[in-house]
Amino acid sequence: MDEAEEDAGFPAYRAARCASVAELDGAVTGCRACPRLVAWREEVAAVRRAAFRDEEYWARPVPGFGPADASLAVVGLAPAAHGGNRTGRMFTGDDAGDFLFAALHAAGLASQSTATHRADGLELYGVRITAPVHCAPPGNRPTPAERDTCRPWLAAELALLAPGLRAVVALGAFGWQALLPVLARAGWLLPRPRPGFRHGGLVTLPGGEGRGPLHVLGCYHPSRRNTFTGRLTAPMLTEVLERGARLAGGAG
Repeated sequence: MDEAEEDAGFPAYRAARCASVAELDGAVTGCRACPRLVAWREEVAAVRRAAFRDEEYWARPVPGFGPADASLAVVGLAPAAHGGNRTGRMFTGDDAGDFLFAALHAAGLASQSTATHRADGLELYGVRITAPVHCAPPGNRPTPAERDTCRPWLAAELALLAPGLRAVVALGAFGWQALLPVLARAGWLLPRPRPGFRHGGLVTLPGGEGRGPLHVLGCYHPSRRNTFTGRLTAPMLTEVLERGARLAGGAG
């Protein structure tokens, strides 16, 4: 193992040097910059949940998922301990992912409505799913320091998508708040004061430094709490995704 992968500065150093989305996806999976997250993701994989005791967990940072020329991005929070941390793919293998992929399929953005493992045949159309934090955090709560350490991966990913990126859907307040400073650094102009998160909210950021305008939409996160209580329903999520696709000029 390269000792640099365990250094807090590794994401900033390595992400900025990735020349393609594929290279970035490979690089992020080797990151060990956050000791608490590394310990947790590996502990979960060792102990395992009873339902998955015979499965081999991914137990590494989870890269983004979707085409490298996507015009729409969906930004979540972080992989789930027994979801993405187990399967190795964003939002795959947990309740939130079931809810999200069903809505993506209904919006014409996914080839199927279910996502169970990396070899299940699922394809995304014109949309890429990623997160501000690539490792599963204890209690689904990354610390501000972990968010900031991981930020260069998201910044590099959005910069690589930038030539064709036209819209972003931020899932939840954490995704929204983590996304805005990254977009500012990537060349889009943020209004002052910075807009707050709200479900169904839309902010269009003027382009700069060769960037075209970018539409940023807010949507409640498809967490179990939000979906079980009805705060977020399937039609609500599908509507936001369809709107994002229209603004991006793609399907839906």
